[in-house]
Amino acid sequence: MAEPKENEFLDDIAEAEAEEFAQSLDELADEAVELDELRAERDDYKDKFMRALADAENSRKRGEKARRDAEQYGGSKLARDMLPVYDNMKRAVETITDEQREASAALIEGIELTMRGLLGTFNKHGIEVIAPEVGDKFDPQVHEAMFEAPVPGTKSGEIIQVSAEGFMLHDRLLRPAQVGVSSNPG
Repeated sequence: MAEPKENEFLDDIAEAEAEEFAQSLDELADEAVELDELRAERDDYKDKFMRALADAENSRKRGEKARRDAEQYGGSKLARDMLPVYDNMKRAVETITDEQREASAALIEGIELTMRGLLGTFNKHGIEVIAPEVGDKFDPQVHEAMFEAPVPGTKSGEIIQVSAEGFMLHDRLLRPAQVGVSSNPG
């Protein structure tokens, strides 16, 4: 008769182990859910980190470009303001007669040296003169048409007069060359 108690005892142990096993499974399921949540959170932080890293790199590149642009083009306003000085000096040098050269050689030499110095400073800072000549083809990228006129012996789009030279600052146009253009039909 001791057998039924022994069976009950074994049943109780089995039931307790089953409950313990079920509880362990529940804990494992909870831990798996928690692990999935942690992985999702980790992935979210990794994504945010990678975006922040990319933003920082883009900001660094933008800052570097802004620094280079400021270095290259920061003086463009001053350069533009100096162009009329160049124009006036060039006109002055071009109007000097031989008699004036003989009478005021030292003064004229000083003016010419100043003109060369101005051009040297322009070169040093990346300012190049755009000097079109009569007969060149009109280029709207670097020339500004001040007028059009039909001139015999020319083709349409040819430069027929240069009013003012243009200037480039590195790869940017400071001032287009001002020209007259032929309007003869082709």
